[in-house]
Amino acid sequence: MIRSIPLHHSAPLQLPLFASSCTGAAHSVQFRLKPQGKRAPGSSSSQEVFSEAKQGGVKICTVSAFGRRDQDRVLEQEAPENLDTGPMLKIVPGQAFPLGVSEVDNGINFAIFSQHATAVTICLSFNERIDDRTLEFKLDPDDNRTGDIWHICIQDLPRKNVLYGYRIDGPQGWHHGHRFDDSIVLLDPYAKFVEGRRYFGGENKSSGFLGTYDFDSLPFDWGDDYKLPNILEKDLVIYEMNVRAFTADESSGLASSIRGSYLGVIEKIPHLLELGVNAVELLPVFEFDELEFQRHPNPRNHMINTWGYSTINFFAPMSRYASAGGGPLNASREFKEMVKALHGAGIEVILDVVYNHTNEADDVYPYTTSFRGIDNKVYYMLDLRNNGQFLNFSGCGNTLNCNHPVVMELILDSLRHWVVEYHVDGFRFDLASVLCRGPDGAPLSAPPLIRAISKDDILSRCKIIAEPWDCGGLYLVGRFPNWDRWAEWNGIYRDDIRKFIKGDCGMKGSFATRVSGSSDLYKVNNRKPFHGINFVIAHDGFTLRDLVSYNVKHNNANGEGGNDGCNDNFSWNCGFEGETEDANIRALRSRQMKNFHLALMTSQGTPMMLMGDEYGHTRYGNNNSYGHDTALNHFLWGQLEARKRDHFRFFSEVIKFRRKHPHLFSRENFLGENDITWHESNWDNPESKFLAYTLHDGNGEDVYLAFNAHDYFVSVSLPSPPTKRKWFRVVDTNLESPQDFVLDGIRGIGSTYNLAPYSSILLKAKLENELL
Repeated sequence: MIRSIPLHHSAPLQLPLFASSCTGAAHSVQFRLKPQGKRAPGSSSSQEVFSEAKQGGVKICTVSAFGRRDQDRVLEQEAPENLDTGPMLKIVPGQAFPLGVSEVDNGINFAIFSQHATAVTICLSFNERIDDRTLEFKLDPDDNRTGDIWHICIQDLPRKNVLYGYRIDGPQGWHHGHRFDDSIVLLDPYAKFVEGRRYFGGENKSSGFLGTYDFDSLPFDWGDDYKLPNILEKDLVIYEMNVRAFTADESSGLASSIRGSYLGVIEKIPHLLELGVNAVELLPVFEFDELEFQRHPNPRNHMINTWGYSTINFFAPMSRYASAGGGPLNASREFKEMVKALHGAGIEVILDVVYNHTNEADDVYPYTTSFRGIDNKVYYMLDLRNNGQFLNFSGCGNTLNCNHPVVMELILDSLRHWVVEYHVDGFRFDLASVLCRGPDGAPLSAPPLIRAISKDDILSRCKIIAEPWDCGGLYLVGRFPNWDRWAEWNGIYRDDIRKFIKGDCGMKGSFATRVSGSSDLYKVNNRKPFHGINFVIAHDGFTLRDLVSYNVKHNNANGEGGNDGCNDNFSWNCGFEGETEDANIRALRSRQMKNFHLALMTSQGTPMMLMGDEYGHTRYGNNNSYGHDTALNHFLWGQLEARKRDHFRFFSEVIKFRRKHPHLFSRENFLGENDITWHESNWDNPESKFLAYTLHDGNGEDVYLAFNAHDYFVSVSLPSPPTKRKWFRVVDTNLESPQDFVLDGIRGIGSTYNLAPYSSILLKAKLENELL
């Protein structure tokens, strides 16, 4: 029968890339061009095969056609004497390293790890897009395997525009943890570019994903005057954003070809500068399948994964973020253009990375694209005492076996790749507590992967941020293994700030601890205040506007019966659930949003805000909007413009005020007794919802802050300003724009201040004729 060609050879095997059909009467061995997906319209029902034949002592490969009825017959043919064989493909065993695709000795080397595989076949296609045919070479375990790495080198292959993948077979015992299926062409975990559908949310829902490479294009030109921003961690102001959602809406005013793309981000850098942030934290930009929910009938099959927390490959930039359906190579180049432009504007790039699980789901609805079919028992945590079932600490069906040596090296290689090749400045690790578990899921006190990231030379300049929890209950806020390098999303900060500002009882002491840098969590060894990433709002959960507009989540649009998303939001709707025209409620919500923002931007530690909060974006109470590629998630530029002079202005000015006063708000060390004065003698009263304090800078440029979470006015006795200075009011969140923030300050502040319900103030000590 016709088969993929096995490679048993001691000398190079030579195959023409595209040869003519041969006729005659000599024995030949054939291998098939495997069909991939549906046949193109108008194509023949017969398939093409390559025939290996002898000519002058050299093995060659020729093309012939055969119908489906002929597939089980071995053809006996003789190569003609004057056969035009065209360019030859010379096949040699290749080398085990580096993994993935590399160019060596005028050839292309392919290497892939699989410890438990018994058969590996490489599949090639010589077109820019996935088509009906894949040329296959079955690797010989004697010649093409070194240890647990399978490899092959094919000389004279094109240096770009070749798609490749693998068929891998092995033991079939699921109870032993194996999931081999050689009917599936698998994506190389080390592929640097991934080809799939070209347009985000395109109609080709069943599009496969194959690797490709490019050894032909010139290196990207970063420019002679290019330099990294190298912003100190203590000075960061982080803006969490989604590349697609940032410019996908028509209101962005961009051409349709670049909306939702890396190039779209470049066009909107002026907005980031006007806002005042100096770092963007990009929701996942590794290749993912946005249509994964639509693979089979289910309550979520109307959804499009727009957040991207479902990685297919850890090295390739999301190809459908390229402009105009440009594909993976353009996506790579445009990603670099985006980073270069952001760096040129003094803005760092932090990537939200998902190494805790992959897109491959579970055994109920498996989505085998790579790791599962390559070596499931190595790449995933399994319960081998329970029929080899997946352990699920990610909440997504599987958990990557991060501290296995092979998987750990994959993650380290991926991180280094993004730093060296794409010049990114740091990483935020999604559900990072998963990275602290051993192969059996047990927590590790000194996880090898976390330590390796901390000590790695290439990653030494990077910001590394943990989301210090997972879906298995491993909550490590303040206790994440860190080697004095790791920062953490401070989930306790989020909760305590929310509770105090909305007026919960007994929260004053916790609020004071959080705004002063969470020393209870981070004042350990050589950790610093900036190792706490302070946030009130992040991508998952309510937006800031929804936090003050909804008491409960409204997630019915997600198709899960409202069961998804967090129930503990610590939100307050200010008297009415959802949208309202009531002027008093709207004014209260506006004050509360400003209160949250002022607290965030004046806290010790590193602040992070969410895209869209600068104009008051709403998701109408949906606190888990991962699957909506609509205005629910898209940045609405028209709404920004409508709120530019009030809400946006306040947010922007407060950010800039923080950055202008790093000696007050961005301290290197935790506050000492000479750095802060608490104007408080009522700490033990759980009914007290008022807090005031003064931050001292040592030069008389003190700042006084007061927060009133009561539902009544509080008459505040102000402390005396430093010698020869007076208090000037910079912020009063109860006032309308532009009086809510006055950069030069309003003079005439007496010894008392009447602070309105649910409002806050910031006073600056300054000389009478001094500008802020």
